[in-house]
Amino acid sequence: MSAVAAVSSTHPSATADGSPPQMATTRLDRGSLLIGGRELLSQCPPEVTLRASVADAAPGASFLGARAAAPSSRHVFSLGTIPKGWRWLSLFKLKIWWMAPKTGADAAGVPAETQMLLLEKRGNGAEDAVYALMLPALDGDFRASLQGSPENELQFCFESGDPDVQTMDAVDAVLINSGGNPFKLMKESIKILSKIKGTFSHIESKETPANLDWFGWCTWDAFYKAVNPVGIEEGLQSLRDGGAPPRFLIIDDGWQEIVNEFKEVDGALLEETVFAERLVDLKENDKFRGEACKNLGDLVKKIKETHGVKYIYAWHALLGYWGGVSTTSDVMEKYNPKLLYPVQSPGNVANLRDVAMDSLEKYGVGIIDPEKIYEFYNDQHNYLSSVGVDGVKVDVQNVMETLGHGFGGRVALSRKYQHALEESIARNFKRNNLICCMCHSSDHIYSALKSAVARASEDFMPQEPTLQTLHIANVAFNSLLLGEIFIPDWDMFQSKHETAEFHGAARALSGGGVYVSDKPGVHDFNVLKKLVLPDGSILRARYAGRPTRDCLFNDPVMDGKSLLKIWNLNNLSAAVGVFNCQGAGNWTWLVEEISHVPTTVNITGHLSPSDVESLEEITGDDWNGETAVYAFNSCSLSRLQKHQSLELSLVTMACEIYTISPIQVYGGAVGFAPLGLLNMFNSGGALDSIRCTVDSSATTVQIKCRGPGRFGAYSSARPALCRVDANEVEFSHSDDGLLAFDLSDGSSHTRLRNIEILYAAC
Repeated sequence: MSAVAAVSSTHPSATADGSPPQMATTRLDRGSLLIGGRELLSQCPPEVTLRASVADAAPGASFLGARAAAPSSRHVFSLGTIPKGWRWLSLFKLKIWWMAPKTGADAAGVPAETQMLLLEKRGNGAEDAVYALMLPALDGDFRASLQGSPENELQFCFESGDPDVQTMDAVDAVLINSGGNPFKLMKESIKILSKIKGTFSHIESKETPANLDWFGWCTWDAFYKAVNPVGIEEGLQSLRDGGAPPRFLIIDDGWQEIVNEFKEVDGALLEETVFAERLVDLKENDKFRGEACKNLGDLVKKIKETHGVKYIYAWHALLGYWGGVSTTSDVMEKYNPKLLYPVQSPGNVANLRDVAMDSLEKYGVGIIDPEKIYEFYNDQHNYLSSVGVDGVKVDVQNVMETLGHGFGGRVALSRKYQHALEESIARNFKRNNLICCMCHSSDHIYSALKSAVARASEDFMPQEPTLQTLHIANVAFNSLLLGEIFIPDWDMFQSKHETAEFHGAARALSGGGVYVSDKPGVHDFNVLKKLVLPDGSILRARYAGRPTRDCLFNDPVMDGKSLLKIWNLNNLSAAVGVFNCQGAGNWTWLVEEISHVPTTVNITGHLSPSDVESLEEITGDDWNGETAVYAFNSCSLSRLQKHQSLELSLVTMACEIYTISPIQVYGGAVGFAPLGLLNMFNSGGALDSIRCTVDSSATTVQIKCRGPGRFGAYSSARPALCRVDANEVEFSHSDDGLLAFDLSDGSSHTRLRNIEILYAAC
């Protein structure tokens, strides 16, 4: 392919509200990459190419590529430099398993292993902003990633991971698209990429696992690898006794039969070999075969019957265990395992090395023959399903990218394993019951045809005080990309932890599952009951929680001035959580180790209904722009027009959740906006539907809501009476318009309460 001197791709460019007033073009002309007439890259080398997408499949988006002078399994191409006026947000692989965000302006600052680069250029104001999105993709057997150079050039790396898989041409390497709304731009671009590549699917076309709507408990931080049947039952019982019954359980690492084959002369285990332990059998270990339970099936049956658990997942690694499978195990012999030694990409080791990879590089990985991998998964999952297990959490996925030598490369090998895993899940479990974990390489992300849930960041680490704010910022920013392909899993947390309110509030906005890793008997039910209804269900928001538009290019952890705002939608209302993540920790991508002493920082910011993207989805056509805004912690109610704002101040590790409900005028006189259950972090998640009937005697607002709890709504007038399930209830109505009354106990996950609020005709 020869270099393209000038190519243009025409497509609608959205304004700040998403409307397309004009056509924008993408052109590569005389060394400049132009989008909508604005220069995005300058000094592009002649080997850079631009290919317009197929018109009917992807109107407007284009692919950047390049041609090398000679074939190789790894190329680094320069794309030019980023002109002044642009600022960027990178999602990059901080270490082999996980992405993290970074912001900047110059091309030199773009970190290695960048998998998403969102750029913004403003005109006269925020409403005049243009956004450009660069998504390094999978192109055949090659994977692209972005990085900066010391010469202030933006580069893309193009690699196969197998010295025998070579090319000269990177054709469809980096998807580039632009628009006026960053969230719509991201969704549109992922759908385009999915349609063109055909190797993965957008989240809207995937089956959602049913367990996500139920409160869960994971055994990891409660027991780590010492998990056992007695402890599991104790944990389930203590949560039930406190009124937060788990309906979802993950039996994490520690149930499998593994072996450590590396011992010193005296028989002691070498400490660094913990990650090189290998799987020797598909069935449970001796801890789950004894007096407490006969076997895993006996335990699962007892848990479901005695404790009311609906869904049980078991943990395993993509290769069986961290170090794969034992090559000398009789059980594993049928899968033709062999010992391989991982080879990491230069990009991986350019950021943070991982201790697990250090161990695997030294002691090797027992990898199953790729032609036998489906058989392995099917055998394992068939056994688990036969004893009542409902799904699996699959960890250590990105190790595949280091094992591609001799197998056609990292992309081909990762995809073969991922698709075999998904086929086995579909065959052996009733729902799409899979959580993908340690899977942030684009090799896996862009091979997820069916996988619907993926962990969004590094683990919640209860013993690491400086990582708590990082965790919240990390999951929110990573959800910008992951949330278009998966339902992001923001990980477990512990309810009796100094940061429990902070983590709990974030989980309520995540749009994903809510589960804890409490030790048995160590719980804070004041926190849990803000997340969990008495029947064990949760109030899950509609989308992946993501930073608001005005937070995208700020550093909410280290700039000393920015609050983090996370938005989401429910059926009838929106929610925005505001978090002060400053002062409590440092991003770990800093090259030099800097000892950090947490400090308390008070930050002042603003909250506006306009922080919520896609608010028009819940407003109706005749909405006049007015909202009711209820603050969860301060219990304050405000009325704001869409573009008005209120000021707030938060200290480090403090947060506030605002329920934002559009005010509708009923009967020509009554302004009304439902808020939901005021005692829950995501109050509006309890609301199902609303309608109004008007006759000569009364205006009646009818609401279906899940309870129990304290129901609240904004009402401009005092109603004549309120009824719940046809029974009249006492209510309060304050001067600020807050209408409130109790929904009694007794509701279930499937039963909606029928609320009627009557206003007498004037």
